[in-house]
Amino acid sequence: MYIPHKSESASRAPGFERHMLVWLEEDGWRAVQHAARKEHRPALKLWEGQDWPAVVRRMDIGTQDDEICLGLPLPPDEDSGEKVRISLRAHVGHISKAAPAVDLRAALRSSGPWRERLTALEQDAAGMGLRVYGSLAMQALTGLLYVSPSSDVDVLFHPTSRKQLDDGVALLSRHAAQLPLDGEIVFPGGQAVSWKEWRMAMAHPAKVIVKELLSVRLADIASLLATLEDV
Repeated sequence: MYIPHKSESASRAPGFERHMLVWLEEDGWRAVQHAARKEHRPALKLWEGQDWPAVVRRMDIGTQDDEICLGLPLPPDEDSGEKVRISLRAHVGHISKAAPAVDLRAALRSSGPWRERLTALEQDAAGMGLRVYGSLAMQALTGLLYVSPSSDVDVLFHPTSRKQLDDGVALLSRHAAQLPLDGEIVFPGGQAVSWKEWRMAMAHPAKVIVKELLSVRLADIASLLATLEDV
């Protein structure tokens, strides 16, 4: 778990990347509620009262050095299915703690009809440290109903070597036959690529879309592979 020092800025704070979880102090909630739209304030008060985290998202243009951009996705509307995502900016000094995305094992209890198949994935992925974000993660964190029959299971995979990368993509491909798997490979430095896009690019060489905390860009496969150990 990474706990930022009050004086660190978002652009310099080590460990911040998309999908991380962030808990705000009382002053932080007060500030984001003051800046929020009126219709979003009840949800923000609920999150503060329950001590639930917000999620780190890509930085907005014009974000100050002492700010971090966060998202707070609400459960789908029971009638319309509409999904509301509240965008926030918080002062880094108002963060009480931050943690990685939800561990897959911790989300199993909230996975409903997927539990047996996700348990098999978690067991097969021993040592790979798979994490989840999106609907399944939010349901696990809050106990609110996020997951529906049309939901994806969004996974995060942080390989450290080329072998682990290849093994992980093969593992996800196998289990995707039984699960609605989506998500990202996260290369060192928080460089995230859709694992499905990576699989296609390996079969038919092409540049891939890389999402980072500060930008979205195209990159060639070789540059990303160079960030991993050869073994």
